[in-house]
Amino acid sequence: MKTWDGLIQAEELLPALGRDDLIVVDCRFDLADPQGGERAWASAHIDDARHADLDRDLSDHRRHGHGRHPLPDPEALCRRLAAWGISPAHQVVVHDGSDGAMAAARLWALLRMLGHRRVALLDGGLRRWQALGFPLSDRPVKPPPSQYRATFDSTAIVSTEQVLARLHEQPAWLIDARAGARFRGEIEPIDPVAGHVPGALNRPYTDNLAADGRFLAAGVLRAQFTALLGDRCDGAAVMCGSGVTACHHLLAMHLAGFAGVQLYADSWSGWISDPARPLARL
Repeated sequence: MKTWDGLIQAEELLPALGRDDLIVVDCRFDLADPQGGERAWASAHIDDARHADLDRDLSDHRRHGHGRHPLPDPEALCRRLAAWGISPAHQVVVHDGSDGAMAAARLWALLRMLGHRRVALLDGGLRRWQALGFPLSDRPVKPPPSQYRATFDSTAIVSTEQVLARLHEQPAWLIDARAGARFRGEIEPIDPVAGHVPGALNRPYTDNLAADGRFLAAGVLRAQFTALLGDRCDGAAVMCGSGVTACHHLLAMHLAGFAGVQLYADSWSGWISDPARPLARL
């Protein structure tokens, strides 16, 4: 059977639905309406898709000082995967409402950190699925429980202490996925302090997307990231406001063929939890 480990197109997913080894996870989430994604899923979803909630399932808010969306406990995440019927052998497809940033790329990255390689993001998300006239269902989902045991690859995550130790390292190695105005410190609509980690470079995650909301071609992504970081793309690190949209860069750099890219999961909201840490504005 065909497998996918980066992107899957809607035209590929539709005929694969119903495969015993395939599970779809709907990750729709709205920061302004945290329960809105789950309500939308309950109303209409790709048939048999499970729902992953960014706050409940993909974060651990008991971990204070690690930003607005701290990484989940890996054991708790494995229990949730098992409850969804996912095992390490399954082909998983993740999606959200549109471009993957909220929060399908987050689940894609978390599964990769657990060592799960058969995971792909639905390119263009539910928006493109519906634009193509593909079916949705309101049928309740009752997955059979499975087993999932794994832990995070520590080399895939960079800590605040590691960022501090490399703060003045040149050339630059840390990419911030937030919008330019937030990176420059001109506005900050979410976090209490504006600015960015000194030495970081800015590439909004939206730069990974074509006009139709799908990812740019792998060669284009590779050229653009290389223009930004030169030969530092392998082993670079990515961040954002809370470690969620940064995962869009993890996927984009995977598509581009780069290796060893790390997530600064605490990101800006975790960085500013200690006022003694330096910040920069442009």
